[in-house]
Amino acid sequence: MAYELIVIGVSLGGLTAVKHVLEALPKGFPVAVAVVQHRRQDADEILVNLLQDLTTLPVVEPDDKEPIRPGFVYLAPSDYHLLVEKGHVALSTDAPVLNARPSIDVLFESAADVYRDRLVGVVLTGNSLDGAQGLAAVKRKGGLTVVQDPHTAEAAMMPEAAIAATEVDKVLPLEAIGPFLAELGEAK
Repeated sequence: MAYELIVIGVSLGGLTAVKHVLEALPKGFPVAVAVVQHRRQDADEILVNLLQDLTTLPVVEPDDKEPIRPGFVYLAPSDYHLLVEKGHVALSTDAPVLNARPSIDVLFESAADVYRDRLVGVVLTGNSLDGAQGLAAVKRKGGLTVVQDPHTAEAAMMPEAAIAATEVDKVLPLEAIGPFLAELGEAK
């Protein structure tokens, strides 16, 4: 199966978790990655700069209607929902979902509608229920679902909620998720 997009949802403890995942993705990784990290509404661009220091892949906070390019990491800007539409991302200021904007569920559900079985959904650490319904949508549309083993999460609520909401394909310790995704990229 050739995957074209990986969506990652993360909250409390996210910087460490995303660091582990992005560091494992090689230069020239052929799959686009979209990340929702819960953060304050007034957060500045420091997160994009921190993530850029951790990976050879270009990390951007996209503009509305920015094309999706393989090998790019799209970080949802603070206080905007990040959605996936055919060939590009979209930004929205619709109401928060589960007190979150950006919302993991919004990203995952929109990506599942477009990419279906060419999508990988990944839920990492967090102290929220966000991401559980979105990951279930990824599964229903034929995508691959991956959840961080709650025992390796700084906050287990989000991985546990995702596991309870759908039959996930892989439950992996944090340190195994990045290498697993890198292998999926090699198969493309």
